[in-house]
Amino acid sequence: MSPSSSKGKRPARKPRQRMLVRWRKNFLTGLVIVAPVILTIYLLWSMITFIDSKIVPWVPAIYNPSTYLDWDVPGFGVLVFLLFTSTVGAMTKNLFGRQLVMLAEGWVERMPLVRTVYNALKQIIETVLSQSKTSFQQACLVEYPRKGIWAVAFVSTEAKGEIAALTANGETMVSVFLPTTPNPTSGFLLFVPVKDIIPLSMTVEEAAKLVISAGLVAPPTSEEKAAAIRRAAARPGAPRRIARPTTQV
Repeated sequence: MSPSSSKGKRPARKPRQRMLVRWRKNFLTGLVIVAPVILTIYLLWSMITFIDSKIVPWVPAIYNPSTYLDWDVPGFGVLVFLLFTSTVGAMTKNLFGRQLVMLAEGWVERMPLVRTVYNALKQIIETVLSQSKTSFQQACLVEYPRKGIWAVAFVSTEAKGEIAALTANGETMVSVFLPTTPNPTSGFLLFVPVKDIIPLSMTVEEAAKLVISAGLVAPPTSEEKAAAIRRAAARPGAPRRIARPTTQV
């Protein structure tokens, strides 16, 4: 085959290559949208079926709708679990319910192995379900593990008690949680002077995404957000504000 003939065939391959590149970009874009939806549905369905498999067998047949139907009702075990948990929570609000809880916890405290597992699980659940009092205040940067290397962390609260008394030295100390990547549920608790942290304008959720993605998902800066708003407002067909006439008195 002559060089001239090979050169003549190259331009014919470019449209096919562009089509493959376009298809690849479209596939990756669709995958980013479809994959989280499918995984979310799969996880929710797996959780529902798991709860149903554990709760429904304990329900008497007279109260089980599958007794009167030819198929199992998905989510019935979840409904029973929610009703049972809400009933227990309502009962423990009064004095009699609190006494029962204290009595049951007293029995658990007498069992060495069971006591350790129960207290650990109770502490984890209380931490996860805690509300704004224990939520992080803001995201920040701290120098860790040495000077010149910065890590994303979360400010919990101002240091108090014995730790503040022994480490303050006239400076305000804050407790900072330094998460690990890609699992932010584990990490390190640091007590750092306020002057040694750099507050970030990004939200706690955006900083958590940054940690989980190992830096791949970086939130836009305030300047980039303002530029995006200006570009959206400048697009054709974008709603424009109509200046209202002012009346002079």
